[in-house]
Amino acid sequence: MVQTRSASGVDVPATPSGRPRSSGNAAPSTRKATGSVRSRKYSAGPNGRASARRPSSSSSSVSLSSSSFASASWVYVPDTVTLLWMAISLPLVIWDTGYVLLRPLTMPGGSLHWPIWSPYALYGEVDHIYGFKAWNAGNGFTAAQGVLNLIETTLYLAYVYVWWTRGQPVVAGGRKGLVGRPAAWAVTLVLSSAVMTLSKTVLYWLNEYFSGFDNIGQNDIYALIFLWIIPNGLWLVFPTYMVYRIGSEVVDVLASTADHFKDE
Repeated sequence: MVQTRSASGVDVPATPSGRPRSSGNAAPSTRKATGSVRSRKYSAGPNGRASARRPSSSSSSVSLSSSSFASASWVYVPDTVTLLWMAISLPLVIWDTGYVLLRPLTMPGGSLHWPIWSPYALYGEVDHIYGFKAWNAGNGFTAAQGVLNLIETTLYLAYVYVWWTRGQPVVAGGRKGLVGRPAAWAVTLVLSSAVMTLSKTVLYWLNEYFSGFDNIGQNDIYALIFLWIIPNGLWLVFPTYMVYRIGSEVVDVLASTADHFKDE
């Protein structure tokens, strides 16, 4: 959620003679008074996106729970989809990374295979990049992907840590939000991680395409759809959503800042 203020001046009324009025210490050449500021504020809509609202003295208006939020020009609040996806995907990626980086101990017959990584006995047959074919051939793509998973997961966890430890409820009893430098760090971490996840997944798919589907071409259509396309497709859909959603929010903040300086 983004909260921005844009300042606009108020013209000094002219005297009947057409010359501007001046009072006190105001200089005769002064065209605008800076004491009055018209601001546009944003509040979270039902879907978590920032929506514009004008200041109101009504008691039904959303009140911020912290004075730091009330005076902030930008408040970041993660949306529900992003938090749910991270809650589901992070444990799975950690599990997958452990399998990849601890091979061959985690592969069938290895001392660590049962019970934690036993499902990979099947998946290694569906996608040979995870099975003995790639391991015996010395294919380094799998391990390289695992290292990137490790970096990516570290960035996501850093984002969660910043949000959870530095955030405060924007509305009493509501979801935590961030302002200032913690907000900037959180958005930088999560956007960088999402771009990394999306790029890595696209590379994973392109590797199959340009290798003539060497690792998945042995599957029938049922196994291909339900055991490879759908599971791996989720890592295309949700990171794309995150990049678009968070990237759009960053663009809105930067554009509002540019408009503010333009008005000045």
